[in-house]
Amino acid sequence: MSETPGFPAAAARPGSAGAREQAARAAELDAADPLAAIRDRFVLDDAPDEASGGAGVYLDGNSLGALPRAVPGRIADVIAREWGELRIRSWTESGWWTAPERIGDKIAPLIGAGPGRVVVGDSTSVNIFKAVVGGVRMAGKGCTEILVDATTFPTDGYIARSAARMTGLAVRPVEPGGIADEVTERTALALVNHVDYRTGRLNDLPGITHALHSAGALAVWDLCHSAGALPVGLDAHHVDLAVGCTYKYLNGGPGSPAYLYIRESLQERFESPLPGWNSHADPFAMDPGYTPADGIPRGRVGTPDILSLLALEAALEAWDGVSIEAVRTKSLALTDFFLECVQAYVPPDLVRSLTPQAHERRGSQVSLACSPKLGSSFAQGGTPVAGQVMDELIRRGVVGDFRHPDVLRFGFTPLYTSFADAERAAWVLGEVLRALPGVSSGDDG
Repeated sequence: MSETPGFPAAAARPGSAGAREQAARAAELDAADPLAAIRDRFVLDDAPDEASGGAGVYLDGNSLGALPRAVPGRIADVIAREWGELRIRSWTESGWWTAPERIGDKIAPLIGAGPGRVVVGDSTSVNIFKAVVGGVRMAGKGCTEILVDATTFPTDGYIARSAARMTGLAVRPVEPGGIADEVTERTALALVNHVDYRTGRLNDLPGITHALHSAGALAVWDLCHSAGALPVGLDAHHVDLAVGCTYKYLNGGPGSPAYLYIRESLQERFESPLPGWNSHADPFAMDPGYTPADGIPRGRVGTPDILSLLALEAALEAWDGVSIEAVRTKSLALTDFFLECVQAYVPPDLVRSLTPQAHERRGSQVSLACSPKLGSSFAQGGTPVAGQVMDELIRRGVVGDFRHPDVLRFGFTPLYTSFADAERAAWVLGEVLRALPGVSSGDDG
Protein backbone atom coordinates (compact mmCIF):
# COMPACT_ATOMS: atom_id res chain seq x y z
CA MET A 1 0.00 0.00 0.00
CA SER A 2 1.35 3.43 -0.94
CA GLU A 3 2.57 6.02 1.51
CA THR A 4 0.51 9.08 2.34
CA PRO A 5 2.46 12.19 1.28
CA GLY A 6 4.30 13.70 4.22
CA PHE A 7 4.48 10.49 6.25
CA PRO A 8 7.38 8.01 6.12
CA ALA A 9 6.59 4.32 5.73
CA ALA A 10 5.76 2.49 8.94
CA ALA A 11 9.08 0.64 9.12
CA ALA A 12 11.03 3.88 8.86
CA ARG A 13 9.21 5.87 11.52
CA PRO A 14 11.65 7.24 14.09
CA GLY A 15 11.07 7.11 17.81
CA SER A 16 8.33 4.48 17.79
CA ALA A 17 10.06 1.70 19.67
CA GLY A 18 8.94 2.75 23.14
CA ALA A 19 6.91 0.51 25.37
CA ARG A 20 3.16 0.50 24.90
CA GLU A 21 2.56 0.65 28.61
CA GLN A 22 -1.22 0.97 28.20
CA ALA A 23 -1.56 -2.28 26.21
CA ALA A 24 -1.49 -4.50 29.30
CA ARG A 25 -4.09 -2.30 30.96
CA ALA A 26 -6.30 -2.61 27.86
CA ALA A 27 -6.07 -6.39 28.05
CA GLU A 28 -7.13 -6.32 31.71
CA LEU A 29 -10.09 -4.06 30.96
CA ASP A 30 -11.22 -6.25 28.07
CA ALA A 31 -10.97 -9.37 30.19
CA ALA A 32 -13.26 -7.78 32.79
CA ASP A 33 -15.70 -6.27 30.28
CA PRO A 34 -19.22 -7.75 30.70
CA LEU A 35 -20.08 -6.66 27.14
CA ALA A 36 -17.00 -8.15 25.50
CA ALA A 37 -18.88 -11.10 24.00
CA ILE A 38 -21.32 -8.78 22.22
CA ARG A 39 -18.52 -7.89 19.78
CA ASP A 40 -19.02 -11.28 18.12
CA ARG A 41 -22.46 -10.12 16.98
CA PHE A 42 -20.81 -7.74 14.47
CA VAL A 43 -18.69 -8.00 11.33
CA LEU A 44 -15.36 -6.34 12.14
CA ASP A 45 -11.79 -6.22 10.82
CA ASP A 46 -10.12 -8.47 13.34
CA ALA A 47 -7.57 -9.79 10.82
CA PRO A 48 -4.19 -7.99 10.69
CA ASP A 49 -4.19 -4.89 8.50
CA GLU A 50 -1.66 -4.86 5.66
CA ALA A 51 -0.49 -1.30 6.21
CA SER A 52 -0.35 -1.26 9.99
CA GLY A 53 0.42 -4.85 10.91
CA GLY A 54 -2.40 -4.86 13.45
CA ALA A 55 -6.11 -5.52 13.44
CA GLY A 56 -8.32 -2.78 12.04
CA VAL A 57 -9.86 -0.36 14.53
CA TYR A 58 -13.26 1.07 13.62
CA LEU A 59 -14.00 4.28 15.52
CA ASP A 60 -16.50 5.84 13.14
CA GLY A 61 -19.62 4.19 14.54
CA ASN A 62 -20.84 7.68 15.43
CA SER A 63 -21.35 8.13 11.67
CA LEU A 64 -22.11 4.59 10.49
CA GLY A 65 -22.34 1.59 12.80
CA ALA A 66 -20.76 -1.75 11.94
CA LEU A 67 -22.77 -4.51 10.29
CA PRO A 68 -24.56 -6.83 12.76
CA ARG A 69 -24.16 -10.48 11.76
CA ALA A 70 -27.92 -11.06 11.90
CA VAL A 71 -28.66 -8.68 9.04
CA PRO A 72 -27.44 -10.45 5.84
CA GLY A 73 -29.40 -13.66 6.47
CA ARG A 74 -32.54 -11.76 7.43
CA ILE A 75 -32.44 -9.60 4.30
CA ALA A 76 -31.74 -12.63 2.11
CA ASP A 77 -34.90 -14.22 3.49
CA VAL A 78 -36.91 -11.02 3.02
CA ILE A 79 -35.85 -10.82 -0.62
CA ALA A 80 -36.06 -14.48 -1.56
CA ARG A 81 -39.11 -15.61 0.43
CA GLU A 82 -41.13 -12.66 1.66
CA TRP A 83 -40.79 -10.64 -1.54
CA GLY A 84 -39.88 -13.40 -4.00
CA GLU A 85 -42.49 -15.98 -2.96
CA LEU A 86 -45.16 -14.33 -0.83
CA ARG A 87 -45.02 -11.00 -2.66
CA ILE A 88 -48.04 -8.81 -1.80
CA ARG A 89 -49.14 -11.26 0.91
CA SER A 90 -46.15 -10.22 3.00
CA TRP A 91 -47.80 -6.93 3.94
CA THR A 92 -49.99 -8.98 6.25
CA GLU A 93 -48.44 -12.46 6.53
CA SER A 94 -44.89 -11.20 7.12
CA GLY A 95 -45.89 -8.19 9.19
CA TRP A 96 -44.68 -5.54 6.79
CA TRP A 97 -47.59 -3.20 7.48
CA THR A 98 -47.00 -3.07 11.23
CA ALA A 99 -43.20 -2.84 11.00
CA PRO A 100 -42.92 0.94 11.71
CA GLU A 101 -44.62 0.60 15.11
CA ARG A 102 -43.18 -2.83 15.94
CA ILE A 103 -39.61 -1.65 15.34
CA GLY A 104 -40.39 1.60 17.14
CA ASP A 105 -41.26 -0.46 20.20
CA LYS A 106 -37.86 -2.16 19.96
CA ILE A 107 -36.06 1.19 19.91
CA ALA A 108 -38.22 2.66 22.68
CA PRO A 109 -36.43 1.03 25.67
CA LEU A 110 -33.09 2.35 24.39
CA ILE A 111 -34.35 5.93 24.60
CA GLY A 112 -36.46 5.57 27.72
CA ALA A 113 -39.86 5.40 26.06
CA GLY A 114 -42.85 3.17 26.65
CA PRO A 115 -44.64 1.15 23.95
CA GLY A 116 -46.66 3.04 21.38
CA ARG A 117 -44.58 6.22 21.52
CA VAL A 118 -42.05 5.67 18.72
CA VAL A 119 -42.68 5.13 15.01
CA VAL A 120 -39.91 4.32 12.51
CA GLY A 121 -39.82 5.64 8.97
CA ASP A 122 -38.62 8.47 6.73
CA SER A 123 -35.32 10.31 7.16
CA THR A 124 -34.11 12.30 10.13
CA SER A 125 -34.71 15.52 8.21
CA VAL A 126 -38.32 14.60 7.40
CA ASN A 127 -38.99 13.66 11.01
CA ILE A 128 -37.47 16.94 12.28
CA PHE A 129 -39.84 18.77 9.94
CA LYS A 130 -42.80 16.80 11.27
CA ALA A 131 -41.76 17.40 14.88
CA VAL A 132 -41.08 21.14 14.54
CA VAL A 133 -44.18 22.02 12.53
CA GLY A 134 -46.33 19.67 14.61
CA GLY A 135 -44.89 21.23 17.76
CA VAL A 136 -45.59 24.78 16.59
CA ARG A 137 -49.18 23.78 15.87
CA MET A 138 -49.54 22.56 19.47
CA ALA A 139 -47.90 25.63 20.99
CA GLY A 140 -49.89 28.34 22.69
CA LYS A 141 -51.30 31.34 20.86
CA GLY A 142 -49.06 34.35 20.70
CA CYS A 143 -45.82 32.41 20.15
CA THR A 144 -43.49 34.19 17.78
CA GLU A 145 -40.24 32.22 17.82
CA ILE A 146 -38.48 28.88 17.65
CA LEU A 147 -35.23 28.47 19.56
CA VAL A 148 -32.58 26.41 17.78
CA ASP A 149 -29.41 24.97 19.24
CA ALA A 150 -26.74 27.37 17.93
CA THR A 151 -24.24 24.49 17.68
CA THR A 152 -26.65 22.19 15.88
CA PHE A 153 -26.00 19.88 12.96
CA PRO A 154 -26.76 22.06 9.91
CA THR A 155 -29.85 20.15 8.75
CA ASP A 156 -31.67 20.88 11.99
CA GLY A 157 -31.18 24.60 11.42
CA TYR A 158 -32.22 24.39 7.77
CA ILE A 159 -35.42 22.55 8.63
CA ALA A 160 -36.23 24.84 11.55
CA ARG A 161 -35.89 27.93 9.37
CA SER A 162 -38.09 26.43 6.68
CA ALA A 163 -40.69 25.45 9.29
CA ALA A 164 -40.56 28.96 10.76
CA ARG A 165 -41.20 30.55 7.37
CA MET A 166 -44.19 28.25 6.85
CA THR A 167 -45.68 28.98 10.26
CA GLY A 168 -44.91 32.70 10.45
CA LEU A 169 -42.43 32.43 13.31
CA ALA A 170 -38.83 33.56 13.68
CA VAL A 171 -35.83 31.37 14.46
CA ARG A 172 -33.43 32.42 17.21
CA PRO A 173 -30.17 30.47 17.65
CA VAL A 174 -29.20 29.99 21.29
CA GLU A 175 -26.36 28.08 22.92
CA PRO A 176 -27.88 25.03 24.66
CA GLY A 177 -26.54 26.12 28.03
CA GLY A 178 -28.33 29.46 27.67
CA ILE A 179 -31.78 28.18 26.75
CA ALA A 180 -33.08 28.39 30.33
CA ASP A 181 -32.26 32.11 30.36
CA GLU A 182 -33.45 32.83 26.82
CA VAL A 183 -36.81 31.05 26.67
CA THR A 184 -39.83 33.35 27.03
CA GLU A 185 -43.62 33.12 26.85
CA ARG A 186 -43.24 33.88 23.12
CA THR A 187 -41.22 30.70 22.51
CA ALA A 188 -43.15 27.89 20.82
CA LEU A 189 -40.44 25.27 21.17
CA ALA A 190 -36.71 24.64 21.19
CA LEU A 191 -34.96 22.17 18.90
CA VAL A 192 -31.83 20.91 20.68
CA ASN A 193 -29.18 18.26 20.01
CA HIS A 194 -28.69 15.87 22.90
CA VAL A 195 -25.00 15.40 21.99
CA ASP A 196 -23.04 17.95 19.97
CA TYR A 197 -21.80 16.23 16.81
CA ARG A 198 -18.52 18.17 16.67
CA THR A 199 -17.35 18.02 20.26
CA GLY A 200 -19.22 15.11 21.83
CA ARG A 201 -20.62 17.43 24.53
CA LEU A 202 -23.73 16.05 26.23
CA ASN A 203 -26.41 18.69 26.75
CA ASP A 204 -28.63 18.77 29.83
CA LEU A 205 -31.83 17.16 28.55
CA PRO A 206 -33.66 17.09 31.89
CA GLY A 207 -32.73 20.66 32.85
CA ILE A 208 -33.40 22.22 29.43
CA THR A 209 -36.70 20.36 29.07
CA HIS A 210 -37.82 21.57 32.51
CA ALA A 211 -36.85 25.15 31.71
CA LEU A 212 -38.81 25.07 28.46
CA HIS A 213 -41.89 23.64 30.14
CA SER A 214 -41.70 26.24 32.89
CA ALA A 215 -42.05 28.93 30.22
CA GLY A 216 -44.85 27.08 28.42
CA ALA A 217 -42.67 25.94 25.48
CA LEU A 218 -42.21 22.46 24.05
CA ALA A 219 -38.95 20.49 23.98
CA VAL A 220 -37.91 18.81 20.72
CA TRP A 221 -34.72 16.75 20.97
CA ASP A 222 -32.40 15.40 18.27
CA LEU A 223 -31.04 12.09 19.58
CA CYS A 224 -28.87 11.14 16.61
CA HIS A 225 -25.63 11.09 18.62
CA SER A 226 -27.02 9.72 21.88
CA ALA A 227 -29.51 6.93 21.14
CA GLY A 228 -27.77 3.62 21.67
CA ALA A 229 -24.84 5.21 23.49
CA LEU A 230 -26.36 6.45 26.74
CA PRO A 231 -29.66 6.59 28.65
CA VAL A 232 -32.01 9.29 27.37
CA GLY A 233 -35.11 9.02 29.55
CA LEU A 234 -37.70 10.59 27.25
CA ASP A 235 -40.72 9.54 29.30
CA ALA A 236 -39.10 10.18 32.66
CA HIS A 237 -38.14 13.74 31.71
CA HIS A 238 -41.45 14.49 29.94
CA VAL A 239 -39.88 15.27 26.58
CA ASP A 240 -42.52 16.34 24.08
CA LEU A 241 -41.06 15.26 20.74
CA ALA A 242 -37.82 13.61 19.70
CA VAL A 243 -36.17 12.47 16.52
CA GLY A 244 -33.20 10.25 15.83
CA CYS A 245 -31.39 8.30 13.15
CA THR A 246 -30.69 4.57 13.37
CA TYR A 247 -27.47 4.15 11.38
CA LYS A 248 -25.06 5.33 14.10
CA TYR A 249 -25.04 3.60 17.50
CA LEU A 250 -28.13 1.54 16.55
CA ASN A 251 -26.20 0.01 13.61
CA GLY A 252 -29.18 -0.06 11.24
CA GLY A 253 -27.17 0.39 8.03
CA PRO A 254 -26.46 3.24 5.61
CA GLY A 255 -29.54 5.40 5.17
CA SER A 256 -31.61 3.28 7.54
CA PRO A 257 -34.90 4.95 8.51
CA ALA A 258 -35.16 7.44 11.34
CA TYR A 259 -37.78 7.53 14.09
CA LEU A 260 -40.19 9.97 15.68
CA TYR A 261 -41.16 10.02 19.35
CA ILE A 262 -44.38 11.73 20.43
CA ARG A 263 -45.21 11.98 24.13
CA GLU A 264 -48.28 9.87 24.79
CA SER A 265 -50.33 12.74 26.22
CA LEU A 266 -49.68 14.83 23.08
CA GLN A 267 -50.47 12.23 20.46
CA GLU A 268 -54.13 13.11 19.97
CA ARG A 269 -53.13 16.78 19.49
CA PHE A 270 -50.26 16.10 17.10
CA GLU A 271 -51.10 17.38 13.63
CA SER A 272 -48.54 16.24 11.08
CA PRO A 273 -47.58 18.66 8.31
CA LEU A 274 -47.22 15.60 6.05
CA PRO A 275 -50.58 13.81 6.30
CA GLY A 276 -49.89 10.78 4.11
CA TRP A 277 -52.19 7.87 3.47
CA ASN A 278 -50.23 5.65 5.86
CA SER A 279 -51.22 7.85 8.81
CA HIS A 280 -54.91 7.91 7.90
CA ALA A 281 -57.37 6.38 10.35
CA ASP A 282 -58.60 4.09 7.54
CA PRO A 283 -55.84 4.05 4.93
CA PHE A 284 -57.53 1.59 2.60
CA ALA A 285 -60.80 3.50 2.46
CA MET A 286 -59.07 5.92 0.09
CA ASP A 287 -61.17 8.73 1.50
CA PRO A 288 -60.35 12.10 -0.09
CA GLY A 289 -60.72 13.69 3.33
CA TYR A 290 -57.94 13.15 5.87
CA THR A 291 -58.64 11.76 9.33
CA PRO A 292 -55.51 11.03 11.39
CA ALA A 293 -55.00 7.63 12.96
CA ASP A 294 -55.09 7.28 16.71
CA GLY A 295 -51.81 7.13 18.58
CA ILE A 296 -48.29 6.94 17.20
CA PRO A 297 -49.29 5.78 13.66
CA ARG A 298 -50.24 9.38 12.93
CA GLY A 299 -46.49 10.01 12.70
CA ARG A 300 -46.33 7.88 9.55
CA VAL A 301 -46.48 9.39 6.06
CA GLY A 302 -46.19 7.11 3.01
CA THR A 303 -45.40 3.51 2.17
CA PRO A 304 -42.61 2.23 4.46
CA ASP A 305 -39.17 1.35 3.08
CA ILE A 306 -39.48 -2.33 3.93
CA LEU A 307 -35.98 -3.57 3.06
CA SER A 308 -34.31 -0.92 5.22
CA LEU A 309 -36.87 -1.32 8.00
CA LEU A 310 -36.36 -5.06 8.25
CA ALA A 311 -32.58 -4.72 8.09
CA LEU A 312 -32.88 -2.38 11.06
CA GLU A 313 -35.11 -4.83 12.90
CA ALA A 314 -32.49 -7.56 12.48
CA ALA A 315 -29.74 -5.16 13.54
CA LEU A 316 -31.55 -4.44 16.79
CA GLU A 317 -31.19 -8.12 17.74
CA ALA A 318 -27.63 -7.19 18.73
CA TRP A 319 -29.20 -5.49 21.76
CA ASP A 320 -30.75 -8.69 23.10
CA GLY A 321 -29.85 -8.98 26.78
CA VAL A 322 -27.98 -5.65 26.82
CA SER A 323 -28.97 -2.76 29.08
CA ILE A 324 -28.38 0.83 28.04
CA GLU A 325 -26.96 1.48 31.51
CA ALA A 326 -24.23 -1.13 30.93
CA VAL A 327 -23.49 0.50 27.58
CA ARG A 328 -23.13 3.89 29.24
CA THR A 329 -20.76 2.51 31.88
CA LYS A 330 -18.52 1.02 29.20
CA SER A 331 -18.74 4.13 27.02
CA LEU A 332 -17.39 6.34 29.79
CA ALA A 333 -14.67 3.82 30.62
CA LEU A 334 -13.64 3.60 26.95
CA THR A 335 -13.47 7.33 26.41
CA ASP A 336 -11.63 7.85 29.73
CA PHE A 337 -9.10 5.20 28.73
CA PHE A 338 -8.63 6.60 25.23
CA LEU A 339 -7.92 10.06 26.62
CA GLU A 340 -5.40 8.52 29.05
CA CYS A 341 -3.71 6.74 26.14
CA VAL A 342 -3.60 9.91 24.06
CA GLN A 343 -1.91 11.68 26.95
CA ALA A 344 0.60 8.83 27.24
CA TYR A 345 1.38 8.36 23.53
CA VAL A 346 0.91 11.71 21.78
CA PRO A 347 3.65 14.36 22.05
CA PRO A 348 2.51 17.24 24.28
CA ASP A 349 0.51 20.15 22.88
CA LEU A 350 -0.15 18.64 19.45
CA VAL A 351 -3.82 17.88 20.12
CA ARG A 352 -6.33 18.97 22.74
CA SER A 353 -9.63 17.38 23.64
CA LEU A 354 -12.80 19.29 22.78
CA THR A 355 -14.83 16.62 24.57
CA PRO A 356 -15.66 17.47 28.18
CA GLN A 357 -13.82 15.59 30.89
CA ALA A 358 -16.88 15.53 33.16
CA HIS A 359 -18.90 12.36 32.63
CA GLU A 360 -22.22 14.16 32.95
CA ARG A 361 -21.28 16.35 29.97
CA ARG A 362 -19.79 13.68 27.67
CA GLY A 363 -21.39 11.62 24.93
CA SER A 364 -19.66 8.59 23.41
CA GLN A 365 -17.10 10.20 21.15
CA VAL A 366 -13.82 11.99 21.64
CA SER A 367 -13.03 14.99 19.46
CA LEU A 368 -9.43 16.13 19.31
CA ALA A 369 -8.45 19.50 17.85
CA CYS A 370 -5.07 19.61 16.14
CA SER A 371 -2.75 22.33 17.37
CA PRO A 372 -2.14 25.34 15.07
CA LYS A 373 1.58 24.55 15.36
CA LEU A 374 0.97 21.62 12.99
CA GLY A 375 -0.50 23.86 10.30
CA SER A 376 2.71 24.86 8.58
CA SER A 377 4.40 21.50 8.93
CA PHE A 378 2.07 19.46 6.78
CA ALA A 379 -0.55 21.35 4.78
CA GLN A 380 -0.57 20.10 1.18
CA GLY A 381 -2.95 20.35 -1.73
CA GLY A 382 -5.45 22.51 0.15
CA THR A 383 -6.34 19.76 2.64
CA PRO A 384 -6.13 20.88 6.29
CA VAL A 385 -3.49 19.14 8.35
CA ALA A 386 -6.12 17.40 10.48
CA GLY A 387 -7.70 15.93 7.37
CA GLN A 388 -4.36 14.57 6.22
CA VAL A 389 -3.68 13.15 9.67
CA MET A 390 -7.00 11.31 9.54
CA ASP A 391 -6.25 10.05 6.04
CA GLU A 392 -3.02 8.55 7.34
CA LEU A 393 -4.73 7.04 10.37
CA ILE A 394 -7.22 5.34 8.07
CA ARG A 395 -4.39 4.10 5.83
CA ARG A 396 -2.88 2.49 8.93
CA GLY A 397 -6.13 0.81 9.90
CA VAL A 398 -7.57 3.27 12.43
CA VAL A 399 -10.85 4.62 11.06
CA GLY A 400 -12.21 7.81 12.60
CA ASP A 401 -13.31 10.93 10.76
CA PHE A 402 -12.39 14.56 10.23
CA ARG A 403 -14.47 17.71 10.69
CA HIS A 404 -13.34 21.07 9.36
CA PRO A 405 -11.20 22.82 10.14
CA ASP A 406 -9.08 20.89 12.65
CA VAL A 407 -11.11 18.19 14.41
CA LEU A 408 -10.34 14.46 14.58
CA ARG A 409 -13.43 12.54 15.76
CA PHE A 410 -13.33 9.08 17.30
CA GLY A 411 -16.65 7.38 18.05
CA PHE A 412 -16.82 4.61 20.66
CA THR A 413 -19.62 2.09 20.18
CA PRO A 414 -19.62 0.02 23.39
CA LEU A 415 -21.34 -2.99 21.83
CA TYR A 416 -18.24 -3.76 19.76
CA THR A 417 -15.40 -1.35 20.58
CA SER A 418 -12.74 -2.88 22.80
CA PHE A 419 -10.23 -1.27 25.11
CA ALA A 420 -7.53 -2.74 22.87
CA ASP A 421 -9.08 -0.75 20.02
CA ALA A 422 -8.84 2.43 22.08
CA GLU A 423 -5.21 1.77 23.02
CA ARG A 424 -4.17 0.94 19.46
CA ALA A 425 -5.89 4.03 18.05
CA ALA A 426 -4.06 6.32 20.46
CA TRP A 427 -0.73 4.60 19.76
CA VAL A 428 -1.09 4.96 15.99
CA LEU A 429 -2.18 8.59 16.40
CA GLY A 430 1.02 9.22 18.34
CA GLU A 431 3.08 7.58 15.60
CA VAL A 432 1.39 9.61 12.89
CA LEU A 433 1.89 12.91 14.72
CA ARG A 434 5.51 12.13 15.60
CA ALA A 435 6.17 11.50 11.91
CA LEU A 436 5.12 15.01 10.91
CA PRO A 437 7.97 17.20 9.71
CA GLY A 438 9.23 19.42 12.47
CA VAL A 439 7.71 17.40 15.31
CA SER A 440 10.18 16.15 17.88
CA SER A 441 9.72 12.46 18.73
CA GLY A 442 10.93 13.00 22.29
CA ASP A 443 11.12 10.06 24.64
CA ASP A 444 8.54 7.55 23.49
CA GLY A 445 8.75 5.42 26.55
